[in-house]
Amino acid sequence: MEEDQETPDDHTDNSRGLEMSDNVKEIIGSVFSTAVKIVLAMLVVMFVRKYALMAYNYGYRVFTEPPVTVTGDGTSIDVSIGEDISTREIGKMLESKGLIRDANLFLIQELVSANHGKIQPGKYQLSTTMTADEMIDVMAGAEKKPETEEELLYNADEEKLPFDTEGDEPVEEYIPEEELEDADLEGEGEE
Repeated sequence: MEEDQETPDDHTDNSRGLEMSDNVKEIIGSVFSTAVKIVLAMLVVMFVRKYALMAYNYGYRVFTEPPVTVTGDGTSIDVSIGEDISTREIGKMLESKGLIRDANLFLIQELVSANHGKIQPGKYQLSTTMTADEMIDVMAGAEKKPETEEELLYNADEEKLPFDTEGDEPVEEYIPEEELEDADLEGEGEE
């Protein structure tokens, strides 16, 4: 019978075992919970990184998308724009004809273009060597962009440039004609 009786020491050992087992369960639970949180955080970071890069690349393409044909003569294609055609429909048509790569990108390019909303109905001859911006300019009836440094600076005025266009060295101090006239008038009034 003595074997069946519990001694106070036996009871203390059992409660310590239960306490240790509860502590081990809490530790394991904390480790597991922390591991799950770390994995979820990593997934969120990977998701955000992936879609941030996609958004950046798409945004970058809005301003730097090269023409479909970069080298060579390309192909000229006739395009008709109707009265009530949307920019989205124009983009889809240009994509189907092989003039652009992405109709949705064209929609954004038109939205940020200087000719936003200015595309006119009509027939146009576009080329695969043209960028989307150049196509928008043509369809909007915009004037040809200046090509030379002189045209860019002075809109093809005959004024003397403040630098030598051949060597980019200063010619002499440049004073616009208006300032020269004003200086002459001021000098005459003081005498």
